Amino acid sequence: MKKILTIVVAALLAVPGHIIAQESSVIGKSNIKLNSRMMTPEALWAMGRIGGMEASADGSRIVYQVGYYSVKQNKSHQVICIMDADGKNQRQLTTSSKSETDPTWFDAEHIAYISGGELWTMKADGSERHQMTNTNGEVEGYKFSPDRKKVIILKSLPFHEVIKKNPDDLPKATGRRVTDLMYRHWDHYVESIQHPFLGTVSGYDVATDMADILEGEPYECPMEPFGGIEQLAWSNDSKQIAYTCRKKTGLEYSISTDSDIFLYDIEAKTTRNLCKPADYVAPKVDPTRTLAIQAVNAKDNLKNNVGYDQNPQFSPDGKYIAWLSMERDGYEADLNRLCICNLQTGEKRYIDWQSDVDAFCWAPQKDKLAQLYFLSVWHGCVNMYYVDSKKEVKQLTEDWADWTSLQLANDGKHILATRQSLSAPTDIYMVTPGKSVEKTKIEQLSFENKHILDQLTFGKMQQRWVTTSDGKQMLVWVMLPANYEEGKKYPTLLFCEGGPQSPVSQFWSYRWNFQIMAANGYVVIAPNRHGLPGFGQEWKEQISGDWTGQCMQDYLAAIDDAAQNLPFVDKNRLAAVGASFGGFSVYYLAGIHEKRFKAFIAHDGAFNLDAMYTETEENWFSNWEYDEAYWHHPQMPNAKKTYENSPHKMVEKWDTPILCIHGEKDYRINATQGMSAFNAARMKGIPAELLIFPDENHWVLKPQNGVLWQRTFFDWLDRWLK
Repeated sequence: MKKILTIVVAALLAVPGHIIAQESSVIGKSNIKLNSRMMTPEALWAMGRIGGMEASADGSRIVYQVGYYSVKQNKSHQVICIMDADGKNQRQLTTSSKSETDPTWFDAEHIAYISGGELWTMKADGSERHQMTNTNGEVEGYKFSPDRKKVIILKSLPFHEVIKKNPDDLPKATGRRVTDLMYRHWDHYVESIQHPFLGTVSGYDVATDMADILEGEPYECPMEPFGGIEQLAWSNDSKQIAYTCRKKTGLEYSISTDSDIFLYDIEAKTTRNLCKPADYVAPKVDPTRTLAIQAVNAKDNLKNNVGYDQNPQFSPDGKYIAWLSMERDGYEADLNRLCICNLQTGEKRYIDWQSDVDAFCWAPQKDKLAQLYFLSVWHGCVNMYYVDSKKEVKQLTEDWADWTSLQLANDGKHILATRQSLSAPTDIYMVTPGKSVEKTKIEQLSFENKHILDQLTFGKMQQRWVTTSDGKQMLVWVMLPANYEEGKKYPTLLFCEGGPQSPVSQFWSYRWNFQIMAANGYVVIAPNRHGLPGFGQEWKEQISGDWTGQCMQDYLAAIDDAAQNLPFVDKNRLAAVGASFGGFSVYYLAGIHEKRFKAFIAHDGAFNLDAMYTETEENWFSNWEYDEAYWHHPQMPNAKKTYENSPHKMVEKWDTPILCIHGEKDYRINATQGMSAFNAARMKGIPAELLIFPDENHWVLKPQNGVLWQRTFFDWLDRWLK
């Protein structure tokens, strides 16, 4: 692959192990030689990040996207690469200073992609580039019909249902006149929404007169904040489009997770809801109480698919459509089921499986092995499964890894997939399914960061089962320091997961990276506490209404077990760290830890649950987790316990140094939560620091901010544990 960025080794600010870049104006794959076997923030940010991919129609080639980052320029650059189906002849196709993204095969010899907000094509060797659309840079996503005569184009439209448009004669006015809830979402004010437009393709051009599939409807499609083109699908005959939409706005939107799958007929220009009958009327709800106890989630109403329904895919024979479906309204962590709908009868059935389905694809129509393939987490790993002709689930892979995406290769015999682990960033794999784990063949195709990984010494990982205070068995991942020596004791970090119902699986993170913690000489203890998926729905749901009960005892059980039974853990040098619900956990543990820990780090954590109830933008979350609003009297038992045990009411028991980190564009958990925690610690006389990012959301996405985050993180831990 062409290397268009050269990085040379040097000392940066006289800090050992850092690297400095000499870069061209175009950011590309790094040619990096490290002066240390230990991972640094700069080495982590030098790694390429693989994105979307697709195999050619004949199955001979794979096109894929890679993102590269420059710390010096503080920005990213997305490029398009291609390789043979066996992983050979890997090369970069795009060298423009603009990012070029979302590659797919338009035909046997042409690749479509987005550049500068327009849809383009190029030949598979990167030549003969041609602009397909003329939208003034408005293309944000696309999907061609199977016959290549039509295309869905995602574009944003002005939206003034909740924030009123300012008068035309006040063009420099910055005020926003807000009339309802959901005026902010994730990290932005909601003044535009995406709609799917239908375009006609003639040769290699798209007609400018595109039709808005949701014309006149004030609803977003795909859904904010993370939905993309995967939320829409073409029928095999190119005559229908299935799309995901939550047809609600304002207060109604903010308290509900009820999205549906709609079927749009292109010729008739009609739309049918596949989830609900045409005469369905949603029951009235109290917006200040959990929907769990309201009529919308009554047993006789659940047949109407009142929870999240998204990501439709048509079956190869066109008779069925499958999608991901949650049963209950207002609950983002309900069991994510695989729903199969008969398009002729409307009958739905659900695959009987014990854990969440993360992604799926249909098998070929005449496949004798499987009907569907899917990914699911179980016991801290995301593996690949299939549904056979008898509707039974069988396992295909059994790795200490996370498979993160899958799609059927066009030859119908292989699955193109991506995989990562706590010790390896994402790469592309080809899977040949067998009737069992032993008969499944796995071949790694890309080695995007091999030139960096080969220079690094990684910590070894262990799996451990710990008995919880309620007598259950809890999986705990243990990461050893990269410089581990038998007989030595090491400072140890208790990792507190967010969510609160996200798995502690084999994820690779560019921020919460266990290997960079290991490189800095720390043991990492990462428990799959109550509330996490992959251990049955009862285990996962235990946490709702009990944020400060069993899950906190699980954290203490994990760290106590490590301190007492792992000879390499120094019980006098312990810290607890975490983000989001993990940050909340840190704030709470600070009041109950009884001097177990010497330091804390809380990133984007909830501190004051009374304030959190009305500050967060998606109000269904607080309703479900707390049961009801804080001003209700008398309160339901779970609500009473939740508000009484809010970390801000336990500051008088704080006695340990704490680092608070927050992004000011975090509208899920507002920055005032982190500021309040820091202010309270300093007023209490506790050593504390606040790392505040004015331009970051719930995550830290900019390269220099990411490096600052890592340096601050380890400076704080080293100060108190070394």
